[in-house]
Amino acid sequence: MLQINNLSVDYGMINAVRDVIFRVKEGEIVTLIGANGAGKSTILRTISGLIRPSSGSISYEGEELTRMSPQNIVVHGISQVPEGRQVFNGMSVKENLELGAFLRKDTEILDAELEHIYERFPVLKERLSQDASTLSGGEQQMLAMGRALMSKPRLLLLDEPSMGLAPIFIQEIFDIIRDIQKQGTTVLLIEQNANLALSIADRGYVLETGKIVLSGTGEELLASDEVQKAYLGG
Repeated sequence: MLQINNLSVDYGMINAVRDVIFRVKEGEIVTLIGANGAGKSTILRTISGLIRPSSGSISYEGEELTRMSPQNIVVHGISQVPEGRQVFNGMSVKENLELGAFLRKDTEILDAELEHIYERFPVLKERLSQDASTLSGGEQQMLAMGRALMSKPRLLLLDEPSMGLAPIFIQEIFDIIRDIQKQGTTVLLIEQNANLALSIADRGYVLETGKIVLSGTGEELLASDEVQKAYLGG
């Protein structure tokens, strides 16, 4: 579904991502783990078209993304939940959700789509008219995920979904990610909580200073001495 080949991204003289190669197969949860500054978010933003790579290619279902606008990338079936949630303050929960479908043309079924989101995130239905900025951190994360799902993505990019959340919300968010996969959406996940990320991932990649240094199934990486020492406190 998604193939990253020799991807490099520079910020001026800084090589943020260097010759990264990985793939995401349809129906998988794939996770990228690594320390802050390893290049994980840069990779997601490059896939979304928000950053242009210095070199390399990003192929999604046989189409090259590096020359596409972010809007066209969404239309092609990729949606991102950004780090820090970034809900639209001053707008209601419902207005935030509707913005997620801004580029869809099948507007006649949006009400049914909203009902589907309410089923997945019942708390959002209780807060429809509420200003998004007044939601708790966990509720804002659910709103950001619901907003991304309103575009009906086939590939969902999640950037640090557990950041700043209380433990009770973290487990709920990861249960929702698993449910999203079971419903047929492929997931590329970036997450500081390596233990949780690898526990739900089909496969994972470990990044250090912009390069992939290790890869394997979620189970293999959880059992790796190297990963346990560096990221799991083992």
